[in-house]
Amino acid sequence: MTENPNQPREYDAVLAGQSQVPFGATVLGGVPGVKSRLASPIVEVRITALYEALKYGEPGLDLIISALQDESIKVKLAAYSLLKERDEPNIKEKFQKYSPIFDFDAITVDAKGKENSGRRDYAHFLREDLGNPVVLEMVYIPGGTFIMGSPATEKGRTYDESLQHQVTVAAFYAGKYLITQAQWQAVMGNNPSWFQGEKLPVEKVSWNMAVEFCGKLSQKIGKKYRLLSEAEWEYACRGGTTTPFHFGETITPELVNYNGHKPYANAPKGLGRGKTTDVGSFPPNAFGLYDMHGNVWEWCSDKWHGSYEGAPSDGSSWEETGRDNFRVQRGGSWASHAVSCRSAYRVRGSVGNRESYIGFRVALSFA
Repeated sequence: MTENPNQPREYDAVLAGQSQVPFGATVLGGVPGVKSRLASPIVEVRITALYEALKYGEPGLDLIISALQDESIKVKLAAYSLLKERDEPNIKEKFQKYSPIFDFDAITVDAKGKENSGRRDYAHFLREDLGNPVVLEMVYIPGGTFIMGSPATEKGRTYDESLQHQVTVAAFYAGKYLITQAQWQAVMGNNPSWFQGEKLPVEKVSWNMAVEFCGKLSQKIGKKYRLLSEAEWEYACRGGTTTPFHFGETITPELVNYNGHKPYANAPKGLGRGKTTDVGSFPPNAFGLYDMHGNVWEWCSDKWHGSYEGAPSDGSSWEETGRDNFRVQRGGSWASHAVSCRSAYRVRGSVGNRESYIGFRVALSFA
């Protein structure tokens, strides 16, 4: 019996990557339709299917959860955004399986360095295997808008922290910790650091060396790793704060590895360790990132500019004009005065500069 030409055929037009439904076809609907579109090679089609899945109750939520394993970080983030506020116990249990979280205490202090508040918080992260037992943990940083730079009233402010300007940063992943010597060894096969220790941050690495590490790490894992842009770094460091430090009005040696003999605001003098400390030794910020103040300076991707005049507003690396041979460093170090560890403070460094107080962390681009 011949096929009736007037009978519509079941056909998943979106799965086929076509923008219009073919003549004589109907789009496969329901959960089967969502499943088929989640198998599409087109990222945008898979993301649209996730939002459609919300209409189908628990079976749809199961499909969203399964998308947390998708090869595209854009798809993973879309699934994450749809699930993060769900309170159902079974959803939370499944969510945790594919998108692990860690808990931490977010601490703030007053101008004298006395803790004035603290809250239990959590963050989602990815774990990459660099070869047993070395792993790399990347923390999800939600996108948002912030004011970059410092106000004229901030103590210790320098001209190159102006002009304050609004920047909108897209969501990304940032290293939970500074790159450690164990991680560097696993990727590069050597250890250039002055202070030796597997959990200590790698240092005596130039900007060129840090970029080379990102390239080799990308090849090893199969994802595009890079340095943070300067705007991403400050946004991630602040963690939603507008104070000089993400801890508040000042810092103390109990919270940060810096030269405690040179305090900030009304904080008392304290310990100056004179060396690096293991990553994760001090409390994180509200995003779950450690050592954003002190320990070692962090290379950013941007060329050096003496102010923010003409800076991009989208969080991207500022590569236009600038000084080709100088790149931005952020965060301060074990040798820095407290004022230099502020969220807005910035310095330049030659791309070949290698010191025992310079390291970096990595970011993960979305594919």
